[in-house]
Order: sequence, then C-alpha cells, then structure tokens
Amino acid sequence: MDRQLTGIDHLIIGVRDLEAARQRWARLGFNSTPRGRHVGWGTANYCIMLEDDYLELLGIVDPAQFTNDLDRFLDERGEGLLGIALGSRDLDATHAAWAEAGLEPSEPRALGRLLVLEDGPVELRFRNVMLPHERTAGVGLFALEHLTPELLRRPAWLLHPNGARAIRSCTIVAADTRPVVEAMRRLFGASTITDTDNIVAAHVGRGVILVAPPEDAELIHPELGLQEPPPAPRLAALVLAVADPERTASFLKLQGVPFQRAAGGDVLVPPAEANGVALEFTRG
Repeated sequence: MDRQLTGIDHLIIGVRDLEAARQRWARLGFNSTPRGRHVGWGTANYCIMLEDDYLELLGIVDPAQFTNDLDRFLDERGEGLLGIALGSRDLDATHAAWAEAGLEPSEPRALGRLLVLEDGPVELRFRNVMLPHERTAGVGLFALEHLTPELLRRPAWLLHPNGARAIRSCTIVAADTRPVVEAMRRLFGASTITDTDNIVAAHVGRGVILVAPPEDAELIHPELGLQEPPPAPRLAALVLAVADPERTASFLKLQGVPFQRAAGGDVLVPPAEANGVALEFTRG
C-alpha cells in the first residue's frame, strides 16, 4: 500500500466543446476558474475548485498538438468522466510503490497549466505518474504532486451557488468487476477494499471509488439510465457533498435543470445534463 496517496485529487471530464461545457456546468450551479491551457499540449480546461479536491472540464483547443488521447476517448466513448487523479505527498515514493507492485508506472513528468488572470498570467505546475490502461483494467488513473499548491485555489473560486463542497465518491460500472477490483487491490492495498454484496469500495483517503456491475450501479444511481452494459469498465457517476440539498434543488429548479430526488433527499441529475456524467448531490 502506498501511504503517500492522499485520495482523489480531482476527476477529469472530457468534453467536445469546452466553452459550452463551462456554461452547462454554470447552469448546474458551479463556479469555475479562468480557462487554463496545458503548456505544450493541445488541451485546455476549466476547473471547478472544491475545498480539497476539484473537477476538471477538459477539451481540445488545438488538435494538431498532443491531446493525451482525449480525441480518441471522445470518439470511442463520447463525453463523460475519463480519469481519476490521485494526490500524492511524495510522487517519487508513489512511483516506487507502484513499480514494486508491477503496475509499470511511467517516470514522473512535469506539466504546467497557464491561467490568464486579471492580475497577470500564472503557471500552475505539477508532476504526474501515469499508469498503462492494461494495469488498471482500462480505467484512466494516475497520480500527481502539486508543485504550486498555493496558486491552486482562490476564495472566489470556491463559492458555488449549488453549495458543492467536496467529492464524496465516483463509480466505475463494469460488466465484469473482477479485473477492476484486482487492479484496485494492487493500487491501494487489500486493507482499503470493502465488499458489500456486488458493490466494491476502495477507500483511498479523500473520496471513495466504487465498482459495481450495471444492475447494481443503477440501484445506487437511479439517474444513470444505462441502455445496455458498457463494453468496458467505465467511470459513470459522481457524488458531491453539499451543505444543503434543498438549496441545491432550489437552484436547479430555478435554472430549469431536470432532476430527481432520492428517498433520503439526495439530488440526482441525469447524464444528459452534465456532459455524460450521472451527477448526485448529497448532504455532507
């Protein structure tokens, strides 16, 4: 088990039209950072900053440059959750632990994201360690270390009209959950895994990664609306903690966003309203 991992740092949502996606998520009640451009890449993003984690809306702005396979993801799967970024206190230690576990991690590599702010441009810097999809049962997953954490958040970026505060969990849907669960065990250690009926949870610090077959995924995420089982494991649902679900529901109703209410009061937004992501808001 890699004790340097802090949990879910952020979740990446691949979108076809970045500006349209920003507007769509604003309608859902999310504030976002100014647009960021990955230095030397053909991708850009808007980030929805939460208290200790965040969501990244990722799009292609120059298809002639490196896109890190975002174009292939959009062609093959369409818009939606494409990856889990895990935070690490010590990326070199994480790399060593994953290499020892036979996960074939890439060497740590630097990445910058340039933000143009009112008070001038700022470059946020990171280091990433990627994992081959063959070692993660096809689930996009990597670790990163923030090199400029003091630049990552500003108070105004944390104020969301829907009351969102933190990532509670994300759900991977798989017709055969066994390869995904085995990958989670190798990534995080057997002690982090709990199995309840057919749903497996990996507790990785901040946030929980759930793995469920389609029929069980639809039980815990009624808004998912699967027409047929996905051909490969797929990140499909996201649960966010909010201060008050009633406030969230009131905002969405005001915006004309369709949603359901679960028996416990959670607010459920269908994937068609959130760029392919089944989105839930729960008290927390």
